[in-house]
Amino acid sequence: MKKAELVFIPTPGISHLVSTVEVAKLLVDRDERLSITFLIMKLRSDPKIDRFINSVSTACNRIRFIDLPKDEPDPNQPRKFLFSLIEAQIPHVKEEVFKLVSQSESSPDSPPLAGFVLDMFCTSMIDVATEFGVPSYIFFTSGAAFLGLQFYVQDLHDEQKVDPTEFKGSDAELVMPCLANPLPAKVLPSVMLNKEWLPPVLRQARRFRESKGIIINTFEELESHAMDSFSKGNTPPVYPVGPILNLNRDDGDGDEESDKRKDIKQWLDDQPLSSVVYLCFGSMGSFGVDQVKEIACGLEQSGHRFSWSLRKPQPKGKMEIPSDYTNPQDVLPEGFLDRTAKIGKIIGWGPEIDILSHPSVGGFVSHCGWSSILESIWFGVPIAAWPIQAEQQLNAFQIIVELGFGVEIKMDCRREFFYDDNENIISAGEIERGIRCLMEIGKEKVERLKEMSEQSRKALMEGGCSNTWLGQLIHEMVDNIP
Repeated sequence: MKKAELVFIPTPGISHLVSTVEVAKLLVDRDERLSITFLIMKLRSDPKIDRFINSVSTACNRIRFIDLPKDEPDPNQPRKFLFSLIEAQIPHVKEEVFKLVSQSESSPDSPPLAGFVLDMFCTSMIDVATEFGVPSYIFFTSGAAFLGLQFYVQDLHDEQKVDPTEFKGSDAELVMPCLANPLPAKVLPSVMLNKEWLPPVLRQARRFRESKGIIINTFEELESHAMDSFSKGNTPPVYPVGPILNLNRDDGDGDEESDKRKDIKQWLDDQPLSSVVYLCFGSMGSFGVDQVKEIACGLEQSGHRFSWSLRKPQPKGKMEIPSDYTNPQDVLPEGFLDRTAKIGKIIGWGPEIDILSHPSVGGFVSHCGWSSILESIWFGVPIAAWPIQAEQQLNAFQIIVELGFGVEIKMDCRREFFYDDNENIISAGEIERGIRCLMEIGKEKVERLKEMSEQSRKALMEGGCSNTWLGQLIHEMVDNIP
């Protein structure tokens, strides 16, 4: 039986790691010929990542993890931090892959190297794969529309000689193959409107085109227009194998995390059906004190029950993950916790899958990270869009305009980068309005979301579109090995 080894290289951080591991699980569960080695880059010691990796290693003996040596790029240049970190790891990746290849050549039981699967930010590793004579596949953790947008902007710049940064502050609407509706320039990702960041974005898209294929976390029914746009033959094959979700609630949490889950579940159990609005802005999402107070006032004025993942911002100018408040009362309006004690719960970082899957949750105020959108669709929970950074404005546009089952807090809200201090304050009145629209959402939108939720589950079943694409991907990876 022909066997094959894949090397996966995820971007540092829990959010990209989890979805990349879920892809690896799909592959090894589908085909017993495959083994996968993860090369893990770490910014710092992270117990949550360590617990997650240990739980996966224990559950699956054909997925293993190798920690790469820590390299510390200049922390005073946060805008170059990620790419310089990845570049610095290239020699370590070469060393580990050389060991794998040597082992394969010396032992008949060791499977040959079949290819690299690279996170969307790790395109510089394509050169390493080429050195070892194997193909590279990109794992794109965002949606198909964003991939199409990157190709569109690159074509606009390279072929049509248009500078995308000129759209900053423009009222222009862009017609592009990956979307059914014109896209307002004001919801373009900040990196495409910034002269310093545009070059790496263009470089990334060019390198995508060098890959053997692009694995994407979506399904055809969700983004049919974008998927159709890739069939013209001017991009590598695109494999939509999603929704890729980590639905396993027991992922190695410590005792403190386990107690927290139980406490949240118990509170949700006591709330009426579909009565709670859940507020969460992702692993990097946090706000300054002024905005926190506006959110609190908007919640209180809406009168709706709520569960709020309130995070403390990272230190000024630092590229760090937000943390939980020791005492949330320090940043909330005076008396807020007492007045809302019977209808609200401040939770800090929470188990999103557990919360969205709970029957008492009826709405989700979200930053519109792609994983959060897929989770909300899976569980049929409507979203009120409050994007912050990256491609989240585009994602908000998709759920509100393209798909028609979201509502808006503010679709073009943005913070240029998550460590920037400047934020446009959204008023309590706007937040109250958005929450009321969310929790009183129309029947038509609810039905549309319910239908897409069913489609997301069917996609992964035998005969479903994503299941079929996964089979084609494995055939491409394994059956073409000499």
